[in-house]
Amino acid sequence: MTSLATTPTTDIQPIRPSTISVKLAMALVLAALADWLFYGQRAGLSLVIFAVAIVCASLLANHASLDIRRAAIGAAVIVLGLVPAIEELNTLSFLILIAALVIALLLATNPETTGLADRARALRNFVLFGPFRVFPDALQVFNISAFTRGIALWLMPVVLGTVFVALFAAANPVIEQWVSLLNPKIILEYVSVPRVLFWILMLALVWPFIHVRWRRRKIAAQTDVTEPEPLAPFISPEFLGPSSILRSLILFNLLFAAQSVLDGIYLWGHVALPDNMTYAAYAHRGAYPLIVTALLAAAFVLVAMRPGGPAEKSNVIRPLVYLWVGQNVLLVASSILRLDLYVGIYMLTYWRIAAFIWMGLVALGLILIVARIALNRSNRWLVCANLIALTIVLYSVSLLNFDAFIADYNLKHSSETGGKGVKIDADYLLTLGPQALPAIDRVIALRGGDYCLAGRRDRLVESQRQDLAWRAWGFRSWRLQRRLDAQAKSQPGSQPAG
Repeated sequence: MTSLATTPTTDIQPIRPSTISVKLAMALVLAALADWLFYGQRAGLSLVIFAVAIVCASLLANHASLDIRRAAIGAAVIVLGLVPAIEELNTLSFLILIAALVIALLLATNPETTGLADRARALRNFVLFGPFRVFPDALQVFNISAFTRGIALWLMPVVLGTVFVALFAAANPVIEQWVSLLNPKIILEYVSVPRVLFWILMLALVWPFIHVRWRRRKIAAQTDVTEPEPLAPFISPEFLGPSSILRSLILFNLLFAAQSVLDGIYLWGHVALPDNMTYAAYAHRGAYPLIVTALLAAAFVLVAMRPGGPAEKSNVIRPLVYLWVGQNVLLVASSILRLDLYVGIYMLTYWRIAAFIWMGLVALGLILIVARIALNRSNRWLVCANLIALTIVLYSVSLLNFDAFIADYNLKHSSETGGKGVKIDADYLLTLGPQALPAIDRVIALRGGDYCLAGRRDRLVESQRQDLAWRAWGFRSWRLQRRLDAQAKSQPGSQPAG
């Protein structure tokens, strides 16, 4: 249904983006001129020069709508307004000059206003609303539908890319230094906020003279047209369609390549690290954030390459996915190496063993994702494959004697036995239980008979004796007892096993 009504328009009319672009360029030139004439300077003749520049720019931008006879009258008004400012610039001459500019513009470009009330209303609207038009008018340079579509296409790449950069900065001191250069405080040191505000103010003040629009009443057609949903681009398939996924993969591959190159230089190539950064700290700092990165990457691949999705069969996207997953596997390998370097200095613990196992599972999961895509399997197949792998790992772990392994590793790599690690943490060895007794005996021997440690060792011996009772018997405890007995026979002066 269509109806006609007389309504006051807001003077917003379709404007060609090219026209707005030219006028914006003219406004920027005037703002630059104002910066040179006024910023940090006393105003005087400079204001007259600027007023003349505004007049010239206004004539050039609005020559098509000028009425020659009325423009001549406007020119006379401007001359009269300039004289007091040339004589002396003060508050009154300033106000006279501004009034002359506005009245001359009204006379030259708005022939429809004839009565005094109409002209007063037009001037009031010009002064009140004119300076605020530059911002909505500038948006008309863009094709809004294309602009929102571009946001939809780039939203996911930019958001996830920012997350990956943050994780890389947490993992890599070099990337952290690069990111720190984007600190707003550093940027503001080179940017004068008052000067930026001055430019914005000048653009707002000169824009009504460059792009002249007078508010008026006219017949407007109102139609019952359903407005498009403003958030439609963000919930449309374009948000997670092939174009968005392609952009994401290109950006992510570049980011991951930068991280991989830096790891190749510092971690694998052993190039000197930045000041105040040791290899152990570098390794420990980066291991866990990189695993989080790999998990996010895996989640993205699963969503992007979902079975039946638009990107699954793309000949361009598929190789990029394989490349990115390969980089993630390399990232996990780098995390494992980082953790290994850290453990080599600060020794092994249960949590660090768990981290090694977890990293291996993540790497296997990434490889299985590639297998799912290549073999065209379902996500259910992927879940089942990961559950089988997890079951095998957990079952294998249940058979391993980590207490003895941790104790023997820490003893072997400590500085007390000629290794590169820190001094043996005897307190931690005691928390590992009776399985650490062989290592503890060696520590006591290395330290020439640590009586304090020997006294605490006796409590572990008692615990081991209780483990050999038939109700608490375990094959691992039985093997430990045989090892302790063999150690006692080979070293007569050693502590008795029980």
